[in-house]
Amino acid sequence: MSYSNETDAEQRGTDRRTMNYGKEKIAVYRTYANPLEDVRTIPESSFDGRDNILFGLEVRVQFEGEEFLPSFSEADNTTVVATDSMKNFVLHQAGEYEGATAEGFLHFVGTEFLETYPHVEAVKMSAIEYPFDERPVPGEDGFEPSDLVFRVSDDESAFGEVSLERDGDELRFEEQTSGVTEIELVKVKENSFTGYVQDEYTTLPEREDRALYIALDVFWTYADPEDALGDDPQRYVPAEQVRDIAHVVFHEVNSNSIQDLIYQIGLRVLERYPQLESVSFEANNRTWIEVRDDLEGDAKVLREPPRPTGYQQFSMDRSDLEEQ
Repeated sequence: MSYSNETDAEQRGTDRRTMNYGKEKIAVYRTYANPLEDVRTIPESSFDGRDNILFGLEVRVQFEGEEFLPSFSEADNTTVVATDSMKNFVLHQAGEYEGATAEGFLHFVGTEFLETYPHVEAVKMSAIEYPFDERPVPGEDGFEPSDLVFRVSDDESAFGEVSLERDGDELRFEEQTSGVTEIELVKVKENSFTGYVQDEYTTLPEREDRALYIALDVFWTYADPEDALGDDPQRYVPAEQVRDIAHVVFHEVNSNSIQDLIYQIGLRVLERYPQLESVSFEANNRTWIEVRDDLEGDAKVLREPPRPTGYQQFSMDRSDLEEQ
């Protein structure tokens, strides 16, 4: 799944020209960053913090400002900060950051950019966090997590995005998005898909019970964007906990569609975190196709689905929770 900083619809809906530039795919790694501690725990997750012995991000930087127009219209680079300099700036600031979250790092670097380059009107920073797993090693009481050796993981990734802009002599921070991406889950039974439109184009049979394979990205915004930075760990929403909510709800709910499933996940997220303003989803249906269902009990033989695949996008806010 991909992430766009500005949709075509947003561009068409404003008179302001699209004009920005920046650097993306900046890989930055920090060892022994400050740990994330004292986060509030929830029933669906055992996550209560992370050591941040290894903290890695893939960062994207975007500069905006009318001062950059001559670089487009007149080939005048007088005000252009080279994107290679942006990369070096991000790498340097990784050693200065004293916080513990991806969103906090992005806010810190964005603020430093605006303070260093006064002609930049706004900066948008986003990042995908690289996941690492501690590897088990023999200890006094059996195997225990190593604090030295980590596996580069293909698991879910935390996502963060912050936008900062100048407001006179002040810097304004009003927009953020946090998330967890590339969740992949399979539930082997207790999923249905029935009651949909039946017409001359319908070839898909209804399923009272099917194995369901979904890929899922979840994003959320805070009522107060400052809560995203992690300065108050009790109000910070860890990506690991939202990931765990997703698989717990998947386990508990016998859903009649992926739409139904993500709505139930969204309700649980909003219920657990009253500091959140909204939650949104992009889901992809990767459900396997049955080859044999004549085996004993619940056993089935399945194969990969052909392309194309279905997807769902959905957003919710606190009004959805209040209606329950």
